[in-house]
Amino acid sequence: MTAKPVFEGLVYDEYDNPVESGWIGSEPCYIVDDDGFKRHIPAEDVDRQVWQHMQEQIEGHEDLIMKQAADMLGMDDIFSMAAMQNQLKNLDNQFEQLQNAGIPEESRLYMGMIGFRIIISIHGDVLEIVQPGIIDESGDE
Repeated sequence: MTAKPVFEGLVYDEYDNPVESGWIGSEPCYIVDDDGFKRHIPAEDVDRQVWQHMQEQIEGHEDLIMKQAADMLGMDDIFSMAAMQNQLKNLDNQFEQLQNAGIPEESRLYMGMIGFRIIISIHGDVLEIVQPGIIDESGDE
């Protein structure tokens, strides 16, 4: 199975222009318009930066995430909790699966509608991840 740009449709350049996605051979890329020059940035480079950021937000909050997920899904039995705990421990494997399958189109559309977006530079550096509803605990405003 070929990897896909995980966050296709959710990536924007630093000037708030949507970034296209495409392929160079078998490698998925995000395509940034740099004043008419199309820069092809390997999707895995951008996607891994975003995934790392998400993992950092999860670290230390696994118990809370598990409890809230179990409550939302009505799956608060010991077996479901153990399965969720295992999923949270293997986030790197989750990324590999996500790369192969991609985020379902309905989910990406929903994420875009609520304002989730990834801002990258013309070189593929993630400058900002906008996550509506997430409180910034760093103290910056």
